[in-house]
Amino acid sequence: MKIKEVIVVEGKDDTTAIRRAVDADTIETNGSAINEETIEKIKLAQMTRGVIVLTDPDFPGEKIRHTITQHVPGVKHAFINKAEAIARNGKGLGVEHASIEVIIQALSQAHEMHDGIKEIITQDDLVDAGLIGGSGAKERREQLGKLLKIGYTNGKQLHKRLMMFQISAAEFSAAMAVIRQEEQNG
Repeated sequence: MKIKEVIVVEGKDDTTAIRRAVDADTIETNGSAINEETIEKIKLAQMTRGVIVLTDPDFPGEKIRHTITQHVPGVKHAFINKAEAIARNGKGLGVEHASIEVIIQALSQAHEMHDGIKEIITQDDLVDAGLIGGSGAKERREQLGKLLKIGYTNGKQLHKRLMMFQISAAEFSAAMAVIRQEEQNG
């Protein structure tokens, strides 16, 4: 499978994993402190071919996403869940540990983040859904992130992520219905 866009990853091991899964070019950030030269490469790639950001499902990976989104508007984001990015020996977390199938699925579901859209889902909706505070909130957020393909966030970031991806109230409600059904059957 050939990917037109340039994929932004964190390091060489991620590039190796991407190239095992798909035919694609990558830009490596070499950590979460992205330098100006790397930002300029990403800007050029976005103008000429488009960019997909695929970082590790952890705090440094989220920091990289945030930095790129601030400096390079319109890039797409692909997510791999933590459970799918754990090393076989359990002592590592990252894109380099994901299977070929997981990488292909994440890239095929990449989508653009948006800022400043009209608010559809409120903070109160998140509290009412049991996603912020209380027993099981973290697990529900993890499940919501998987179902909506927006990755895991903490309670403070969930609302912002839902808005950036323009998740509609209907999509949110449908995902929450699945989560509630699983909890009842569980």
